[in-house]
Amino acid sequence: MIGLSDAGLDVAALVRAVQSDAHGAVVTFLGTTRATSPGDPRPVVALEYEAYDTMAIAELETIAREARERFGPLEIAMMHRTGRVALGEPSVAIVVAAPHRGAAFDACRYAIDAVKARVAVWKREVYRDGDTAWVANTPS
Repeated sequence: MIGLSDAGLDVAALVRAVQSDAHGAVVTFLGTTRATSPGDPRPVVALEYEAYDTMAIAELETIAREARERFGPLEIAMMHRTGRVALGEPSVAIVVAAPHRGAAFDACRYAIDAVKARVAVWKREVYRDGDTAWVANTPS
């Protein structure tokens, strides 16, 4: 299960999509809207995401394939929100199931860093005062 969604993310569905008897570890990463942005003291009330759908989904699929090649065997599900995401709501979810926890953690970390660096999704912060600003995604 890989894609974009303009609705809330169903993390339980992502977990079900990757679970199997072959995998003893399931790692979930959720990126959520936080109240402030590093280096900017203005309170954030929401994020707004735009994506180049075809390009973004193709790159998500590439990242999933790379994770399997580097850390496999494993299953991976990734969804990214588009549209408005309120404070506290998840905007990106990555779930990895692998035979052992080390590979699951490593693949999940690799995937979110690659998503932030390479996927054609753009983020605008919406501040409490009504102002907005486009911000760059940054891998950790």
